[in-house]
Amino acid sequence: MRAMSGGEPFLAGSYLFISADEWLLCVGYPLEDGARPDRFEEALAQALRRTRARDCWAIGPSLPERLMAHRREQDTYYVLSTDAAVPPRLERLAERAASTLTVEEGIAFTAAHRRLWAEFMGRVALPPRVRELYARTEAVLQSAPGLSLLNAWDRGGRLAACLLLDAAPRRFTSYLLGAHSRTHYTPHATDLLFREMAKGARRSGKAYLHLGLGVNAGIRRFKTKWGGRPGPPYEMAEWQERRETPAEVSDLMRALAAMPREPMSKQQFLASLPRQRRFAMFWEIEKNGSRSWIGGTAHFFCYSFESSFRRLFEQVDTVLFEGPLDPESLNQVSVAGRAPAPETPRLIDRLSEPEIRRLERVVCGPRGFWPRFFGYEHKDPPDVRHLLAHTRPWMAFFSLWTGFLARRGWTQSVDLEAWHLAQEMGRAVRGMESIAEQIETLESISLARIVNFLRQCGQWQRFIRRNERAYLKGDVDNLFGTSIEFPTRTELVIHRPDARFL
Repeated sequence: MRAMSGGEPFLAGSYLFISADEWLLCVGYPLEDGARPDRFEEALAQALRRTRARDCWAIGPSLPERLMAHRREQDTYYVLSTDAAVPPRLERLAERAASTLTVEEGIAFTAAHRRLWAEFMGRVALPPRVRELYARTEAVLQSAPGLSLLNAWDRGGRLAACLLLDAAPRRFTSYLLGAHSRTHYTPHATDLLFREMAKGARRSGKAYLHLGLGVNAGIRRFKTKWGGRPGPPYEMAEWQERRETPAEVSDLMRALAAMPREPMSKQQFLASLPRQRRFAMFWEIEKNGSRSWIGGTAHFFCYSFESSFRRLFEQVDTVLFEGPLDPESLNQVSVAGRAPAPETPRLIDRLSEPEIRRLERVVCGPRGFWPRFFGYEHKDPPDVRHLLAHTRPWMAFFSLWTGFLARRGWTQSVDLEAWHLAQEMGRAVRGMESIAEQIETLESISLARIVNFLRQCGQWQRFIRRNERAYLKGDVDNLFGTSIEFPTRTELVIHRPDARFL
């Protein structure tokens, strides 16, 4: 389970927990004694104190009362003793299928498997987590020891049916999922595979088959016809321990103009608005009798400041930025960062293997079997090792940092928002530095500071919380007064544009 989840297992009382970064999986089936919600609640409280997890999910036979509002699923596991005799009718049907099919077991997920999975998922209604497991089968096979595919091939070499099995548990074999083809239909192909699965488990000395959840009436009916009996009940809850404060909503009429064309409910509309805050990180200055404002923007943040910017830009005719932010200019920076010279140092040479693995966990979030199973895995994580090995240090730093921020919901760009809004309002927009000057500034960032920042990735979540509070208050002292040395907070990066502006 440790390999599957990508997290670290630990016990609290008689209960197993798996945790990494800010997520926690709680397994409410005790390793000893009977299941009791009050004891699970005590163990859960202990696990939360230990991990300070934010994103949590729990499975168990009966969830504590406080999790009932977060319950997403209810079902029952089914089990089948390996000593159970095959019903005569099913034995005859399996033999009939065996006359035209060849059964083999392996771990290769081929094009035939992809076609079968796509066909099956296209015609059968499945819960989201089950669909996720089907969709992730190929990746799961490569990362979870004990998994295998039990295949039934027809005489034309076409895949008629397939089961995904897990033989890793000592006392039982798990049937995880299966599919049969109607395009290349062979009657009772799945019955044949079920019989062979039971035989294999018996030969391996397993006491029973774990048939998984009922899922739906059709799957439940198939399991019970083979003698499967209801086992432990199953409940699943998903929740966040520390929820963010709901965003303030303003400038309703302007947001209405950007609404999707399809009808929306009030709740859907409010949910579609970017989270707004008042922009406080700016100051009024006077020079030669002219009044201006200077603001500190952030490349990425968790709120929009459109309303404040719109009111501010109504009072000015020109908006200055450090550098140009049009797509062509941004692409020039990206190309430069992804094309290091042969002599350019590589961050991967400055970090140890444990440090790289920790960085992967922090940047990419939970990965492996359980996050995929529950649909919690981040869909498009950065390739940490590629960035460390094949890009300039500043490019790797920005890519990893922004990947982490995006996973935490920091998808707003303060400077890009201001850039586009100023152009939309017809203001003169200027960049104080050229792209060449900006790349020169990026090249000046200390390699040691970047390495130190990456090594402290375990503190990034605390760092962004502190930054968020300070930025929203316009508190420059606290914004810079952090124990983590942010790589770009150097004399050249900060004072070069200041000198040009003032």
